[in-house]
Amino acid sequence: MPVISHKSLDPENPDILYGSTSSLWDGQHPIEWGIKRIAALGLQGIEPYAKQIENHRANPLALKEKFDEAGVTMIDVSNGAKGQSTNFIDPAETPKTIADHVAFARDFLQPFECDLWKCNMGARPPEATTDDQLKVLAETLNEIGRQTIEMGIRLAPHPHIWGPVERENEVRAMLDLTDPKYVWFTPDTGHLTLGGMDAVEVMTDYLPRIAEVHLKDTYAKYRGIQETPTREQHNVASVYHNMGGGGVDFPAVMKLLRDQHYKGWVVFDMDGPREGDDGFDAIGGNLDLAVDDYLAHNVNYLRVILGVNLPPFN
Repeated sequence: MPVISHKSLDPENPDILYGSTSSLWDGQHPIEWGIKRIAALGLQGIEPYAKQIENHRANPLALKEKFDEAGVTMIDVSNGAKGQSTNFIDPAETPKTIADHVAFARDFLQPFECDLWKCNMGARPPEATTDDQLKVLAETLNEIGRQTIEMGIRLAPHPHIWGPVERENEVRAMLDLTDPKYVWFTPDTGHLTLGGMDAVEVMTDYLPRIAEVHLKDTYAKYRGIQETPTREQHNVASVYHNMGGGGVDFPAVMKLLRDQHYKGWVVFDMDGPREGDDGFDAIGGNLDLAVDDYLAHNVNYLRVILGVNLPPFN
């Protein structure tokens, strides 16, 4: 849990903390903007993309001061930093992946006193992930996690469409093949749904392994799909959606986390606005306005629909 003491926002489970990744403003605003905006909205933490903190890698404690002054927690930093290997399935590449991840955890996450690390796992093989590749992936995760847990950091891989862990059999294999002492889990409600899964069912089955939850929605038409939408489809029209898109049953997700007294972070992870997204054209294609509009929508969804004790958006 965070070093900064946060007032409880959840009406039923005081151990849930609420934040956002930097995906909504990444490329549009620097991390300093994100710290101020998240603090003003009453949210409690940020999980930046790696490029958001690239200019601060040499001096993490200076950035930590900015977070501390704002009363906002640096939850962790998504992997994929400059020069960092994210190949988890090729035995020729995984030694560098392990070394790079351990070094980043030691040099950047540990000074922030982060206690988890959400990690993506690279690109999906063209012909889907084989059993042998899943074994290599699990061995790689186990070794990184074995070393990061000594720093107090729980490695929490993040199944992602178009990655090596995309479909339900792959998610379950990853978790079943890894050691729960070393490897946790960052489920993303949108990615699980787009991978053909029932997000609540998977999260229920592996609840003790969950270190962090990402909130993302998709469209109702993608529920129960047999094949994951392609990148090409996503390039034409986003398969992601702000909360309330109809793909994810968020009241059921929150009921699970509240009833089972989940202890940890729940964070927005929506892509930033782009042409063709719902509502973007209605505000004239102004990216600054669109970022705040997307934040407003999701903050108010948490507040009004899910009962989280956040102030009205302003």
